Amino acid sequence: MLKPGAHFLQGNEAVAEAAIIAGCRFCAGYPITPASEILERLAELLPQVGGVFIQMEDEIAALMAVVGASWAGAKAMTATSGPGFSLMQEGIGYAFMTETPCVIVNVQRLGPATGQATKAGQGDVMQARWGTHGDYEAIVLSPNSAQEMFDLTIKAFNLSERYRTPVVILADEIVAHMRELVNVPPLDRIEIVNREKPAGDEPAFGGRLVPPMPSVGSGYNVTVTGSTHDERGIRDTTSYEVHRRLVRRLIDKIRRNVDNIVDVDAYGLEDCEIGLVSYGCTSRSAYEAVGLARLEGIAVGHVRLRTLWPFPDKPVRALAERAKTVFVPEMNLGQIVYEVRRAVGGLANVLSINKVGGGEMITPEEILIKLKELKG
Repeated sequence: MLKPGAHFLQGNEAVAEAAIIAGCRFCAGYPITPASEILERLAELLPQVGGVFIQMEDEIAALMAVVGASWAGAKAMTATSGPGFSLMQEGIGYAFMTETPCVIVNVQRLGPATGQATKAGQGDVMQARWGTHGDYEAIVLSPNSAQEMFDLTIKAFNLSERYRTPVVILADEIVAHMRELVNVPPLDRIEIVNREKPAGDEPAFGGRLVPPMPSVGSGYNVTVTGSTHDERGIRDTTSYEVHRRLVRRLIDKIRRNVDNIVDVDAYGLEDCEIGLVSYGCTSRSAYEAVGLARLEGIAVGHVRLRTLWPFPDKPVRALAERAKTVFVPEMNLGQIVYEVRRAVGGLANVLSINKVGGGEMITPEEILIKLKELKG
């Protein structure tokens, strides 16, 4: 485990170190570029703290092993990239339905399919929200630095434990492979959340918005099924009311806590004429572009999304209330831009800045050109 202080770490290494500090004691995965360093590091670290790492035969098995470990009482995670994330989707749906806390790191690369395995992209944004079937609410975090790979990994574990839900860290190849200074605070200053255990015969799937979670083998009689089930886990695939009550609660436990979950960095909104909404690696260029624009007298406001889902409607709408036009730079052909348009309604014109292929970043200069063209 890392000692408090300054460390020079790769983003993927920061994830593994943070997971150990957060209390992760189980990881199952299958090697895939550009996420393999997370698995390699955890394979080294977990045995040192009494944990277990296992390389599975594929990503389907990896996610299901994580679900099983979580129900056995362990904080558990996996890491993958686009093709592996696609394979995990059925298991992720099972984790939502069984309210299984776990962390899934998706280090994005260029797709579809095998695509360009060593190149960066941001093409999995919608998949992270809508990848599995049915009605559910996802929590998806978006780091833009090695420091945030550390910080948001701990936050992901805390959110998963607090709300009994899978949490996705949607990183990208650039952030995962860059090396930067990572400051580890004193361990007693790091908030660590652990799931609540049931008291007596309290039901594991109802009674509260977020029910307590027993561990298999602890003497608590519980049925765990991905089928529709009642408050005690008993399968019921015919009742309208049982399904409505279950799925409504799965959604409400996230929606009613949006203000406690959403995290953004917003600045320059007070006097802005033009807005930027960014996330992940692209936000690094956006920060510099905003600074350059303001030096040239262009008032730009910027909302950087650390939380992609649930979508930060309020801060994005606040930006649009000031800005006449909002740009959304993305290393895809347009994904989060649609959520920005939905959130702002008719308050502002929302335009994309896109780049895809070869893993090339959208540069600050490319964003600045769009800002200056609009300003005229």
